[in-house]
Amino acid sequence: MTDKIWIIISFIFVFTGCSLMPDRTPYSTQTEDAYTKSIKTKLYAQYSQWKGIRYKLGGLNKSGIDCSGFVFVTFKSKLKIVLPRTTHLQAATGKNIERNQLQAGDLVFFKTGKLKRHVGIYLEHGKFLHASTSQGVTISRLDNDYWKSKYWRAKRIKS
Repeated sequence: MTDKIWIIISFIFVFTGCSLMPDRTPYSTQTEDAYTKSIKTKLYAQYSQWKGIRYKLGGLNKSGIDCSGFVFVTFKSKLKIVLPRTTHLQAATGKNIERNQLQAGDLVFFKTGKLKRHVGIYLEHGKFLHASTSQGVTISRLDNDYWKSKYWRAKRIKS
């Protein structure tokens, strides 16, 4: 009798055990919407706190911040991810993705000069958050003539 009970218990664990475990895959369809909404909420909150803060090369606070510094601070404070400090090193981090695969939280990079690079954080619907040299912390559009002509690559950073 005990052998039959163990067989039944084993059968129950084998066929129901996996279904009792929560899906922890960050890329699953089930959690993608909630994950994306959470990222967007955090990024828009960061924007509301930093909107208009002036651009300052090497800056890391509200008295002035540069583009990679803003990405660094945003990822650390809002997404709990520590990225490298410079645009060059940020561009070497994460997974390359195509422009048509952009999701909230992806990094977007631009070639703004022969050796100059710029970085921002993709939000949604062709918009990205960044520290602009002319406007400070702002939201811009990828299809803006300037940014469209300077677009270089995108990277996905997942915790």
